[in-house]
Amino acid sequence: MRKLMFAVAVVLFASSAAMSQSGTCSGMTVGQLTSLNGFVPFPSNNLWNMDISSLPVDPNSANIINFIGSTVTLHPDFGSGTFHNQTLGIPYQVVAGTQAKVNVTLNAFADESDPGPEPIPANALIEGYPKPGNGDRHVLVLDKDGCWLYELYNASVKNGAWSADQASLWDMTINEQRPYTWTSADAAGLPVFVGLARYDEVAAGAINHALRFTVPTSQRAFVLPATHWASTTTSTSAPPMGTRLRLKASFDISGFPADDQVILTALKKYGMILADNGSAIFISGAPDSRWNNNDLNLLKSITASSFEVVQQGTIYTPANVPSGPSPTISSFTANPMTVSAGQPVTLSWSASNSIYNIITPVGPVRGTSLVVNPSATTTYTLNSTNQYGRTTATVTVTVQ
Repeated sequence: MRKLMFAVAVVLFASSAAMSQSGTCSGMTVGQLTSLNGFVPFPSNNLWNMDISSLPVDPNSANIINFIGSTVTLHPDFGSGTFHNQTLGIPYQVVAGTQAKVNVTLNAFADESDPGPEPIPANALIEGYPKPGNGDRHVLVLDKDGCWLYELYNASVKNGAWSADQASLWDMTINEQRPYTWTSADAAGLPVFVGLARYDEVAAGAINHALRFTVPTSQRAFVLPATHWASTTTSTSAPPMGTRLRLKASFDISGFPADDQVILTALKKYGMILADNGSAIFISGAPDSRWNNNDLNLLKSITASSFEVVQQGTIYTPANVPSGPSPTISSFTANPMTVSAGQPVTLSWSASNSIYNIITPVGPVRGTSLVVNPSATTTYTLNSTNQYGRTTATVTVTVQ
């Protein structure tokens, strides 16, 4: 089984060094492009949050860097202001658990999406705002009370009705992954938000996670934490989705402005993870009027030759994608099954080998029971998902 190495990704999940996670999910500030106040999504041993500064260089590193282009320069794909009437970066919003949920019509990748409803505000920022245009049009929403992350790809809203080509849900309290070969709002099957450079982090003095980056051509393969490829290229010199680059420890960052040094320090400690096909080594961030574009532009002096590929886990291709059983739902019941409008009903379920559960038309759930108050006859669907697929079960509550 071919390796890029990292020793084994599963081992790294369990043994990575802890990082500073000073904030809490509930402590995030509600609003658009607000501060997370020190909160870092996912547990400290998540691959996004792992200190990889001391891991070995992959034996194939030079070939991968040369494939990307050793003279290609780093490019911060974010900043302040606008370019062609579009903001620079991928926006996000933090909402409270009371935010009303809406249905999202799913299109191109509906079969690899998570069902809604989702707490998307009517004025949610779409990537590229104020004129989103024909880009990726991501919408990222963090629910601070439930600690859920909702992400849409190619999102649009018309007359209050939302649609998207893909929708992904992330439980920020666990090491969640999507089913193998499933995409997400990102081509690699990764969460978008967690890989963004944000100004609130830089202002606080540290980015405590890996960053997201793109290359023009990737390999038809992935390595964890990625779960999806988006290429027909089979060259082993092409980077698989999930490939992690690290800024070399020997690279001198002392001459860069303080804000740049925070970003570069993160690239040495956590690296950057390949998440999509796009321009060569463009790193992603959130738009913010406080970014100093002149300082950010100094990062463009750094070439790909200043980076190395960190040893990673198994490279998964069509020949060796893991397979296994989807979750087992042994029961999904409603008590009572017939009620008057607005009366309480307890939904109960038992699902094994699941990573996360969603009940439509309610939303994501934890635990094994939930009280609902249907106003009309409603069919509830339990969607139970793990790394191998999804299992569903339904129960109908009749409202007299």
